[in-house]
Amino acid sequence: MPDEPNTPDDTDDVNSTGSGDEEIVMDDAEAEADFLEDRDLEDYPSVLRITSDSEQAHRQDALDRLDRWEAGEEVPHVINFQNPSDLRALLTDRRVELLRSIMAERPDSIRQLADRIDRDVKTVHDDLQVLAEYDIVHFEQAGRAKRAFVPYDSIEVSLEITTPHSADDAAPA
Repeated sequence: MPDEPNTPDDTDDVNSTGSGDEEIVMDDAEAEADFLEDRDLEDYPSVLRITSDSEQAHRQDALDRLDRWEAGEEVPHVINFQNPSDLRALLTDRRVELLRSIMAERPDSIRQLADRIDRDVKTVHDDLQVLAEYDIVHFEQAGRAKRAFVPYDSIEVSLEITTPHSADDAAPA
């Protein structure tokens, strides 16, 4: 297996507890290896995929990514929400606007970013902190300022809605 930090287990599965609190659940190997800590920019895959899939579909996707990674392909970092409303709560219009602005032109500071998009510095800072908790936005210290950056070339968002299948759905005889 290639010795790269970009592993298919580089996946967060986010589950809602029902109380509005969100929990990031990582595979044991990922947690032990601290995949989300102290990475260099070049260690990130070019694509971040944010999904809302069932646990079963998410695990199958992780196995598929493992096969591709073992074949030497680059695989995306995946953050999965089992509850679509949690995905929507994370990716508000204002946070998407922040991501687009940062990816278009890296700001010199949070204040510059807030000025660029005509928003209050505190709310921009708070939104950036939420995005950083999910490993979407990162910061580097530039003197006294913090520079926000996104280590991915693209962010893909996927929400699949399907008809549930059960034993009762069997075709008539």
